[in-house]
Amino acid sequence: MGVIQVLDPGLFTTVQDLGREGFGPIGVSPSGAADAISLRIGNRLVGNAEASAGLEMTLLGGTFTFPEGAVLALTGSDFGATLDGAPVEIWSSFEAKPGQTLRLGPTRSGARCYLSVGGGVEVKPFLGSASTHILSGLGGHEGRSLRKGDVLSIGAASGSTPARRLATRVMQELKPRKTLRVTHGPQSDWFSETAQRIFYSSTYRVAEESNRMGIRLEGAAVPAPAGGEMISEAVALGAVQVPEGGKPIILFVEQQTTGGYPKIANVISADFHSLGQLRPRDEISFEPVDFATAHALLIKQENLLASDDLIV
Repeated sequence: MGVIQVLDPGLFTTVQDLGREGFGPIGVSPSGAADAISLRIGNRLVGNAEASAGLEMTLLGGTFTFPEGAVLALTGSDFGATLDGAPVEIWSSFEAKPGQTLRLGPTRSGARCYLSVGGGVEVKPFLGSASTHILSGLGGHEGRSLRKGDVLSIGAASGSTPARRLATRVMQELKPRKTLRVTHGPQSDWFSETAQRIFYSSTYRVAEESNRMGIRLEGAAVPAPAGGEMISEAVALGAVQVPEGGKPIILFVEQQTTGGYPKIANVISADFHSLGQLRPRDEISFEPVDFATAHALLIKQENLLASDDLIV
């Protein structure tokens, strides 16, 4: 087993896996990777199980060294990574020899880059998951984002892993979308035809205040139903709430588990990874689809991820 030494954590770097499901009734949202597909593929590239923990970096990457060496992969957005000064290709596995330093800079594309390491990042699980839940200060590495001087353990790798890369065809098919497909929300019929026309015809800008709890949008206000509030009920990942004032909020991986604002729509599961790559000031729009289409798109995506030619 080896370790990862954090020389510089970057802007906001946390330990994440695929999250903890089933604890909403006690008020704990799943958390997990904001772009789960990128983490799943990164783990495949280094020979891990898809749910193994890695590092999620946001907007600005960190600097890490590997005293005993490691097999690594970077997935998601391009953060201009170098290994001892030599450029590193994303969506491919590579070896860091003992003592080498991996350095990442500001993003060149989307919001998040994932570092997967052969054997996975080892931390004490919380409710069965390694994911950091920032709002509660639980999970991950001491329940927080990484700091300079942190040392993370690497689990035992399953064996030698040949160099691998993601097939170009797959990269194109999984490219993050700026037109998000949505199904009707539980309270969609509360909104007038005018309100729905505004929502579906408008372009929205991701606000600076967005985070892993919710993606706040700026743009045309959606007229909220009378009162603008309702009795709180359970909410789902990707739900689009419309609070008083009419500026939509997309609930994200550290969402509150209940909410009292009407939900006009819900981002489909096949587009969740696109949410994870949205940066402040990115512009998005919404496209309505029916539930049958949403289901078919998810099955198509999962079949792609399970295909034999995903990794070459």
